[in-house]
Amino acid sequence: MAEHTVKAFDEDITRLRGLVAEMGGLAEVAIAEGMQALVTGDEELAKAVVARDKKLDALEGEVDAMAIRTIALRAPMADDLREIIAALKIGGVLERIGDYAKNIAKRAPRIEGRSRFEPLTLIPAMGEIAAEMVHDVLTAFAARDPVLAREVIERDEKVDAFYESIFRNLVSYMVENPATISSAAQLLFVARNLERIGDHATNVAEMVHFAAVGTYPEDIER
Repeated sequence: MAEHTVKAFDEDITRLRGLVAEMGGLAEVAIAEGMQALVTGDEELAKAVVARDKKLDALEGEVDAMAIRTIALRAPMADDLREIIAALKIGGVLERIGDYAKNIAKRAPRIEGRSRFEPLTLIPAMGEIAAEMVHDVLTAFAARDPVLAREVIERDEKVDAFYESIFRNLVSYMVENPATISSAAQLLFVARNLERIGDHATNVAEMVHFAAVGTYPEDIER
């Protein structure tokens, strides 16, 4: 391969990785600010999270175009092709994570009696674990680190356990306090969105593992 072609290919890969990193950063901020808006009731912050989601959508389009262009023009092989395909898939997953964060932010104005609403205290810890999974899997992608990717996959069990616990608590709370059903239902949606963020972080981790070593983790059912 000619030197100028190799340089152009390297530039394409660098640009693609940069786009994914930018998407990841926006997704992380969306999760953090969506949760903050939910807990504090900050409607302006919630609106900002919702509005910023359009940027994630636009970046996903750029990732798609760059990945397809690079495959078509450079005909990458082996490791390089796996990385490009992983970046293409990860872009789509990060866009969906942004959607879940946006959905969380939309629930912020719908929680009544926030200062006295006990179940609201259950959610932040779950959100913190899900956000850490997203952060760490992006670090794993940047470093091509299959070990960290596996650690993220294993952590998804904690998010699932949180979801089951919060679900049971919220259902019990609604039975005992019928007037809170509307607000509690909103938190059920939030918990479900956080559980899905954990699932998507796990999906990214699988892709990172594949891009790094050419195989998916053996103990994951596919």
